Amino acid sequence: MPAEEGVSEEVVVVVSGGEPPDPRAARAVPLGAPVVAADRGLEHALSLGLEVTLAVGDFDSASPEAVAVAESAGVRIERYPQEKEATDLELALEAAAAMNPSRILVLAGDGGRLDHQLSTLLLLASERHARVEVDALIGQAWVHVIRGSRRLEGTPGDLVSLLTVGGAAEGVTTEGLAYPLRGETLDAGTSRGISNVFLADSAQISL
Repeated sequence: MPAEEGVSEEVVVVVSGGEPPDPRAARAVPLGAPVVAADRGLEHALSLGLEVTLAVGDFDSASPEAVAVAESAGVRIERYPQEKEATDLELALEAAAAMNPSRILVLAGDGGRLDHQLSTLLLLASERHARVEVDALIGQAWVHVIRGSRRLEGTPGDLVSLLTVGGAAEGVTTEGLAYPLRGETLDAGTSRGISNVFLADSAQISL
């Protein structure tokens, strides 16, 4: 059943177009969470066994048959012209944010066009979504947007990299990582936070 705009959701899932997500990505989806598909993400979501709430985009990559089947099944379809000023993923993120969730989870594939990959990462960190906790599973890699403080789950030996977007991150402090940061500043464009290592099943990162 489509989620109504203005109704607060705990988690909204966005399935990106482009390369398909990892087949195991469905395990990360909370039961009953609304799913917003970005163009070909409609086909990806269906292949993962997810029930799509809303599909948005210009639908230049999703097959007409898949769109028609989804529409007949009650999926809300929002069509945009091909010559638009935002990617399908950006439109899907805006639609997800309009559902007032506390968290947005993006499922996407790795590989494909480099410009789209960079755009995806920048969209996740956009200040427009600052009030929402944003996570993404891109291929087999997790991406977490950190504002303030977050505890990340992992296993000992897992790699974790810290990258700043939109300027310097000040007062960066970590717990549970092999190479601790203690109130340090990570400037944009530095590799200082690359390839840290989990020491336990979780790590705390704050700034």
